[in-house]
Amino acid sequence: MITSQKEYLPAAGHDLFLPLYDPLTKLLGMDSARRALLDQAALRPAHAVLDVGCGTGTLAVLIKQLHPTVQVIGVDPDPRALARARRKATRAGLQLRFDQGYGDALGYPNARFDRVFSSMMFHHLSRDEQPRMLREIRRVLKPGGRLELLDFAGAESQGHGGLSGLFHSHHRLAGNSPERIVALMAAADFASATMTRAQRRFFGRLAFFQAVVPA
Repeated sequence: MITSQKEYLPAAGHDLFLPLYDPLTKLLGMDSARRALLDQAALRPAHAVLDVGCGTGTLAVLIKQLHPTVQVIGVDPDPRALARARRKATRAGLQLRFDQGYGDALGYPNARFDRVFSSMMFHHLSRDEQPRMLREIRRVLKPGGRLELLDFAGAESQGHGGLSGLFHSHHRLAGNSPERIVALMAAADFASATMTRAQRRFFGRLAFFQAVVPA
């Protein structure tokens, strides 16, 4: 996939932190959050899956390990993170594809995927990019397909955001309220959009979302 270059926020907020990203997220219990997101997706054999903002590929690899007949593509703008993702898949002996690209300009045909995942990357986007990404995801999903999204549930004005601000500034998290995310999904022409659950973690509050394309 050929992409134009533009600014993006790396997975760990700064390139310097990238080597720490996988061990730190594992230590903070993100593995269980990813599994919960995957469980709500109800994947079926031969589904086509896109992981937008796949970063170092942890979720994409997990999907392929647990659902070997599912076709998995991960996309991310960060070449350093993608290099780690490809090494991770190779070590696991898995066949999956990683493309360099941006969530608001996906280089895939209309109605290409049964499920699109977004895990802990929505807050990386600017307020202008977020609705564009949701419209692109809506475009590449098949009728009846679903977006499964996990992210921080805002910066929490009372100051209880935990460690979510360690990698990301308050202004990127402040607009990430569940109500706003659901409203953006609805505006992107999903048939239904909802927050399915929320979890309080040591590093902040997480919210799980699901949005469905009309059948």
